[in-house]
Amino acid sequence: MGLVAYEPYEKKILGFWLSRTRNSYEAELFLRSLVKLYGRHTVYTDGALYYNEAYRTLKLVHRTYEFRDWFFNVIEREVQVVKDRTESFEDYFPYSKKVCRLEHVWRWLNLFHLFNQEEGINLIERIKGVMLPWSLS
Repeated sequence: MGLVAYEPYEKKILGFWLSRTRNSYEAELFLRSLVKLYGRHTVYTDGALYYNEAYRTLKLVHRTYEFRDWFFNVIEREVQVVKDRTESFEDYFPYSKKVCRLEHVWRWLNLFHLFNQEEGINLIERIKGVMLPWSLS
């Protein structure tokens, strides 16, 4: 199971959470990590039941976005992009050890997150400028 926190107005991925199960404990751990990083905000979910106890325990305001609402379309599209890119990564770089701890997926998601955030994009452009100061054209 993967949880993704996405801020649609700034078009930023705020966090990822990977686990082997879908339960309120995992959702609470994920939401707790987001509260620690970004403070308390309203949580919008697709209505999955395992979120209920998590947002109640953390005393977060919860809203469910409606199916086919513009908010639903934006969030689900971004989540699908993350899933598709992660599956493509797994196809090209399958994990070869017998016991998989998802470390390679975590590394990929961190890299994906870096490359899709404004700060990461600016950093990459600055590095390119230092490494390639001449024009390639």
